[in-house]
Amino acid sequence: MCALFHSRVAEPIPVLEPVPGDFPKIDGAEIAATTYGKRVAGDFYDSLRVGPERILFGLLDVAGRRENNRLLLSTAQTVFRVRGAELFSGSDINESEAMVTLCIELNRSLMEAAAGVHSCPAFIGCYHERFGTLCYTNAGHTAGLLRDDTGIAELASTGLPLGLFSHATCDAPTVALEEGAVLLLVSRGVVEGKCKADKADDEEFGLERVKERFGTESSSNAQAISGSILNRVGEFTCEPLVPDDMTALVFVRTG
Repeated sequence: MCALFHSRVAEPIPVLEPVPGDFPKIDGAEIAATTYGKRVAGDFYDSLRVGPERILFGLLDVAGRRENNRLLLSTAQTVFRVRGAELFSGSDINESEAMVTLCIELNRSLMEAAAGVHSCPAFIGCYHERFGTLCYTNAGHTAGLLRDDTGIAELASTGLPLGLFSHATCDAPTVALEEGAVLLLVSRGVVEGKCKADKADDEEFGLERVKERFGTESSSNAQAISGSILNRVGEFTCEPLVPDDMTALVFVRTG
């Protein structure tokens, strides 16, 4: 686990590359993530068990290049893991209040680490194994896509990106995930991926193409779905190297 760094110190503290932990085993569900190409920007995902029946996971997109934002990524990971485990560990808690508190603390910690303003869109979810529910917040992130028997619904932004305003808050609604439901999160780099085959064509991949691929994906395996989405983006961009991170995170309720 990365140490929590402070923005004002006498001697610079080495900033470690944040590394996501292994995804926890989940009763009746699974989670996986895939990245496309080399990580060059601020995509970061993580997940951990925070109680006997709760799993916390998130996808963050810290603005800037990776060589310049490792301090913020390290700070975000530490707060996410340490405070997330503390806030959601109780058996009788208000998940929405815990999620709002976590976002407030992430927001302020990022601003402190940046010594100012630094945008960090984030989607954070807490899954309850016994109830099959997902409490989430979308802090200015690309909309989450929830697919079930009724179709694909967008879990749109519930607040501003983290790192912009010290007193900003995000709402934290709860949705029920039926058996077979799939949640897809993609980073900004996926939506903004552009085809460079025709230099005059500056069209982005866009969220609608993500939906299209997601809606026709027949697999129920989280890893296969995340890989399928990014393969389609790679085909569209027509480039072996990409200028921004591309990440897809998938959560499937299997039973």
